[in-house]
Amino acid sequence: MEDKIEKKKWTLKAVLKELFWMTVLVVFMTNVISYFKKPDIQSEQLPQVSERLIDGKVFSSDALKGKPLLIHFWATWCPTCKAEAGNIETLSNHFNVLSIAVKSGSDADLRAYMKERELTFSVLNDTQRTYADMFAVAAFPTTYIFNSAGELVFTEVGYTSTIGLYLRMLWAQ
Repeated sequence: MEDKIEKKKWTLKAVLKELFWMTVLVVFMTNVISYFKKPDIQSEQLPQVSERLIDGKVFSSDALKGKPLLIHFWATWCPTCKAEAGNIETLSNHFNVLSIAVKSGSDADLRAYMKERELTFSVLNDTQRTYADMFAVAAFPTTYIFNSAGELVFTEVGYTSTIGLYLRMLWAQ
């Protein structure tokens, strides 16, 4: 009795097919994990936020009535946040974005961090986790998208692509 094991030939088509299915699996699993990790906030309405940002400007959620808003919680010590920073930067050039840096040092530390990485998005320094607690943030990064009526329409924990966030913001308008 002779056992023959047929070896699979790895053609470009086979490799691309495997990569496609692995990507589908990773995207599916990330969304499942994100769903179970999503914060359970008390209100589905955009809370009143009026604070001075690290650049000295004042952010007020009241000024954004009728416009969608992305609120992004992150930290300087979070590797995933560093990888996602470019996505947030790109979105901030097209939409209203408020990023909230949690337990990441002083305003001066954050300004230096932003300058070193050539990032210009708005940053609120949440040194005491005031806003992180208000939004029930347990992991970083965590992103909330509120539509033009101030209603929460999307929550994501972990890395999200630029195109994914961009499409969600378009949908929120």
